[in-house]
Amino acid sequence: MSTNFEFQVQARCDRTQARVGIFSTPHGQIETPRFMPVGTLANVKTLTPAQLKVAGAQMILANTYHLHLQPGEQIVAGAGGLHRFMAWPGPILTDSGGFQVFSLSEIRTIDETGVTFRSPHDGTMIHLTPERSIQIQNQLGADVIMAFDECPPYPASREDVLKATDRTYRWLKRCMTAHQRPDQALFGIVQGGVYPDLRAEAAQQLAQLDLPGYAIGGVSVGEPVALIEKIVQVTTPWLPETKPRYLMGVGTPREMAQAIAAGIDLFDCVIPTRLARHGAVLVGGARWNLKNAQFREDFQPLDQACPCYTCQNFSRAYLSHLVRAKELLAYTLLSIHNVTELIGLTQKIRQAILGGYFYEEFVCRDWGKLNPEETLDRAES
Repeated sequence: MSTNFEFQVQARCDRTQARVGIFSTPHGQIETPRFMPVGTLANVKTLTPAQLKVAGAQMILANTYHLHLQPGEQIVAGAGGLHRFMAWPGPILTDSGGFQVFSLSEIRTIDETGVTFRSPHDGTMIHLTPERSIQIQNQLGADVIMAFDECPPYPASREDVLKATDRTYRWLKRCMTAHQRPDQALFGIVQGGVYPDLRAEAAQQLAQLDLPGYAIGGVSVGEPVALIEKIVQVTTPWLPETKPRYLMGVGTPREMAQAIAAGIDLFDCVIPTRLARHGAVLVGGARWNLKNAQFREDFQPLDQACPCYTCQNFSRAYLSHLVRAKELLAYTLLSIHNVTELIGLTQKIRQAILGGYFYEEFVCRDWGKLNPEETLDRAES
């Protein structure tokens, strides 16, 4: 059983299932709801830990699959674990590698024992099992670790999704047996594709295991946004009220607001740094492309109300210039803003729930043109 972990619900929204909480871990507390930046290879791309802290990050992610391939969990463990290795003192969550294996559909095979795939680095064959995933995560030393799961694609037949969902449950039981560190919380992952009854059944099965936390996985894999919302709405009510709920791979403003209304507490997504590398920023829920001519002579900050270093010091014209010139500074400045924007949004939602105006301010809000239908690969940050 995991120790030093506690989740307290502090307030609720009268008109929705939204809630405010505190998730305590060995490396600090996370105020929920909260967006978590993704640092796949033990870094959030282009940002330092100090910049992440100023942006409001409390918990960040790293990835088992990628760190196993490079530099290897033994090296991370030799450095004293992920916290020391990447100089991040706060809580860390590691994904199990299940989603990344899903994305390797052309070079992997799945059976009951686990997944066999060819390393994209050197071509060697790797057999990743639930036990091996947990062993790697135990060595990496994150506060929260994820069970190894099978993520079915979209679209997929009900029969195939049922097989993957049942296998995910059996793999979870093996993960629980393999888990050796009480200072790490093992979260289970609810699969079930776009089939409401499979989602509900899977959530009920996992809830009976009394895990420290629960995640909804297998979303943001190509399905329409409306289906993601439906999945969250039918799954969340079956997850324990007293445990944190984590929606994996979703981080657009509108979708986070809708998921929070359904009772979700934690989010992660590659959107802020991925958009930054393409010269795009999030402002007030809308997506702006700074390569557009309208920004070339616009000397306003991105967002006058944003407290981030980028908005407090640089104009849209300067940022547009950096993007057009492909200067590396552009990626850092845009990432600072985008990460601050999404974390700040969840902070504002938290205050709105406490203040009693969440439904009017965020659930009913027009979120602007964010292009939410665009599929974003969660495999890297």
